[in-house]
Amino acid sequence: MKLSPYFYDLRKAYQAELDDLISDSEGKDVLRKRLAQKRSEIGFLVQMMEFSPEMVAVVFHQGFRFGKPAAMEQVLGLHADMLPDWHSLGHAVTLEPWAASLAQTVLREPQGASFMTVAAALEYLHQQARMAPVAAGADDDGDDADEEAAEHDDDFSALSADDARDPHTSRSREEASADWLAEQGFERKD
Repeated sequence: MKLSPYFYDLRKAYQAELDDLISDSEGKDVLRKRLAQKRSEIGFLVQMMEFSPEMVAVVFHQGFRFGKPAAMEQVLGLHADMLPDWHSLGHAVTLEPWAASLAQTVLREPQGASFMTVAAALEYLHQQARMAPVAAGADDDGDDADEEAAEHDDDFSALSADDARDPHTSRSREEASADWLAEQGFERKD
């Protein structure tokens, strides 16, 4: 899969946004609760979709079904000004029933149709990143899979939400977070 520079940058921001929503300061999984809160604020969040699409796109996390992956992969290779609008992707992507009302709110906005395409593409990327290790493990000739994974390593280097629950990954994030907060003048937690 070839990513345009636009989606290459956005996928990292989208993953970071999901990672921020996963757990609270005590390490408890609060993703569902935080997504529900964000979804209830969609009327406000639509104001941010042009400048911070990743912050709004997370409300559609797990809200798409991808019937034609090839169509989505084609979209991911396009630059922002070349993206098809949402209505032209009806043959390739469908919304989960709960996401349909959110989409209606978004589609009332002037940039709503193009934003929905971006949101679908980001969620598709997220799903593919989670499935890449499974697909590579299922491949019979592991050498080819390893070479291809190395070639496309940058395409899927962001951690998935499931990876963030790994205690080793979580601990290193906590340390990095504590370092950053200390740099900002906050005291470290012991």
